Amino acid sequence: MKYDFMDVLVSKEQIAERVNELGRQITDDYSGKDITVIGILKGSVLFMADLIRAIEMPVAIDFMAVSSYGASTSSSGNVRILKDLDANVAGRHLLIVEDIIDSGITMQYLLNNLASRGAASIRVCTLLDKPERRQVPIQADYTGFSIPNEFVVGYGLDYNQMYRNLPEIGVLHPEIYTNAGE
Repeated sequence: MKYDFMDVLVSKEQIAERVNELGRQITDDYSGKDITVIGILKGSVLFMADLIRAIEMPVAIDFMAVSSYGASTSSSGNVRILKDLDANVAGRHLLIVEDIIDSGITMQYLLNNLASRGAASIRVCTLLDKPERRQVPIQADYTGFSIPNEFVVGYGLDYNQMYRNLPEIGVLHPEIYTNAGE
């Protein structure tokens, strides 16, 4: 699958180092608080697994699945909850873990949705941020890497459910996704 990359954008070593830094920062910021880490499926799974191991305090975890992409490479703008949380989050300190924030539409929806459920606080940790693509004013509290407006896969990020298992993040050859419908 590596031959489908144009370039490796973030190496597995860079990812590991940054995840450990984020874990230390989150541990410090949430000292003395009980937190629930909410992974946004499916893309955040690898990042979240590594991140919670780098957080040096007890954490509860839960998952949500939302969709605004389908099989496309850009957001449709319509956000749907495909899998909701298992636990009540009223009064809880929440940390949303996301693989990538680009348009910000999905994250804005999640923040509004979880705030309406009475969370004590909500922060966002994203592995990747694409500020060039932002359509709504959303900024993560914790960001792994800010990246250019390229279509990336690996370390949980996919194209058509493929490439999630790659240990690094790379730019996918455009012909992979532009010729997909032929």
